[in-house]
Amino acid sequence: MKKLLLAGGLLSLAAFSLPNPPVDKKHPQATDPNTTAEVPKDNKLVIYQLMTRLFGNKVALNKPYGTIAENGCGKFNDINDKALDEIKALGVSHVWYTGVIEHATMTDYTSQGIPADDADVVKGRAGSPYAIKDYYDVAPDLAVTVKNRMAEYEALIKRTHDHGLKVLMDFIPNHVARSYKSDAKPAGVVDLGATDDKTKAFAPNNNFYYLPGKAFVVPASYNPLGPLKGPREDGKYAENPAKATGNDVFSEAPSVNDWFETVKLNYGVDYQNGRATHFEPVPDTWKKMRDILVFWAGKNVDGFRCDMVEMVPVEFWAWVIPELKKVKPDLVFIGEAYNPKEYKTYLDKGHFDFLYDKVGLYDDLRKLMRQEGTTEDITKVWKEESNGFASHMLRFLENHDEQRIASKDFATDPKRAIPAMTVTATLASGPVMLYFGQEVGEPGHGTEGFSSEDGRTSIFDYWGVPEHQKWLNQGKFDGGKLVYEQKQLREFYSRLLNATSKSEAIRKGRFYELQDANNLGKEYNQKHLYTYLRYTDKQQVLVVVNFSSEKTYKPTITIPADVMTKMGLSNKKFYTYTNLLTDDEPRNTLNLTLAPLSAYVFEIKSK
Repeated sequence: MKKLLLAGGLLSLAAFSLPNPPVDKKHPQATDPNTTAEVPKDNKLVIYQLMTRLFGNKVALNKPYGTIAENGCGKFNDINDKALDEIKALGVSHVWYTGVIEHATMTDYTSQGIPADDADVVKGRAGSPYAIKDYYDVAPDLAVTVKNRMAEYEALIKRTHDHGLKVLMDFIPNHVARSYKSDAKPAGVVDLGATDDKTKAFAPNNNFYYLPGKAFVVPASYNPLGPLKGPREDGKYAENPAKATGNDVFSEAPSVNDWFETVKLNYGVDYQNGRATHFEPVPDTWKKMRDILVFWAGKNVDGFRCDMVEMVPVEFWAWVIPELKKVKPDLVFIGEAYNPKEYKTYLDKGHFDFLYDKVGLYDDLRKLMRQEGTTEDITKVWKEESNGFASHMLRFLENHDEQRIASKDFATDPKRAIPAMTVTATLASGPVMLYFGQEVGEPGHGTEGFSSEDGRTSIFDYWGVPEHQKWLNQGKFDGGKLVYEQKQLREFYSRLLNATSKSEAIRKGRFYELQDANNLGKEYNQKHLYTYLRYTDKQQVLVVVNFSSEKTYKPTITIPADVMTKMGLSNKKFYTYTNLLTDDEPRNTLNLTLAPLSAYVFEIKSK
């Protein structure tokens, strides 16, 4: 394993080093180009995403294509009281347990009454957690005692709640594994596809799309386990008639680059006939998916991260989310979305509470972290892309789909997250998310098997996550094996997320950008520096970050007199500025020294 490089001394961390929004009459939109008319909502969830299969795994062998016996696998029970205490101490409010629902896998559980899967339609030895095999069951990999797997998950939900944390889990609505068959469905539930008319390519109440007269063809170039032989691997998979593939491929022979291991669910859209819709009466798939959500809500989960929501008609969400909130009004629905032009549609019409801000703030901060963009990209996000609904955008720098910050494919140096994560957490009053291992600079090294050396931590293979395992410390969850620089990095994340979760101004304050007020300053390089205010009547916060990895700047930050008045502060008083990210003494001026990759979150207080 390669040593984590935190060159340059992390001592710079000492700086830590819906419908049209209501108009606030006290703060009208007017013509001020530095703010918006949005009245922020206190939606500051702090989400910790963990890949359940990987989080508690103590095995460090990391053999490419390794089996569960060789490379190990985390369990529900590994996420114990100590682990939850430490997650809570980071400032977290919600834990997203990723990969819980049973999915196709190459691991044999036939002795437990679970049918085996065919390697020809499974990606990775462990299998994709997004190729669902049974919506009503949990992955046997995650249980210490397989027959008690649901009880072990239910115990984790209770344990999480006992620690003052809420539980999020995946809902994968667009596609299922080719081997889908529910063995755990409640009495009276009719399985997906059980009553389909397979002679028809499309029928409004079919659960799947078919290609009558054609048999499914496994991609010729697919090699499930590289040099090894997978279970039942022969280049064939019996499916006749073939079903449409999950990423909207209506061919019996999808390519190896398609989601060929999955099949598309039919929500009443006839894709092959101009996308004609058949939503009345309510399609059978809608009802089945509602019942699945009700089932999991009944397990006392607090919300769902919904996969690829734009591949499912917004009319379904407009129907199903209110249906679920009749059952449990406080349920949270987070949508994985990538089309900024449709964000308002999925928030307003689709009733989502939150959507991913990937195509927007994430993409722009990624450029800045790679020293490729400018802070003007951030301005565009709040001024144009999420204007009016920033409180409903989930911000993050890592998740299971994206590259690790510390990877050579992204930013290499995990300290580059310091200014970017500060902006991610504090720019608006919507939720912020951290991916496990991010807080210790996990770089995602290694060719795990199905996953290549791509800067990501595999979701397809059995694997140990090396830098995270240093914090895990064989189940002690005490960071005992972390090096000094990693401990400092984790301390930064803890201080930032705790400040974010506790600060009234960050949770629900208005936003005011200070780039125009400072861009003529001799020491203010607006391409690298970004400054803004978050404020309520009770608290005022100033955020200043330096994205440059090389240059130190020494600006004197200006807050215009009219903006001080807008915040309810007097220009005739003196104020102190206390950095919420450090234990430094309050300062009396805004004559700053901004080290490379530094961040400040100042609380402004009357002297």
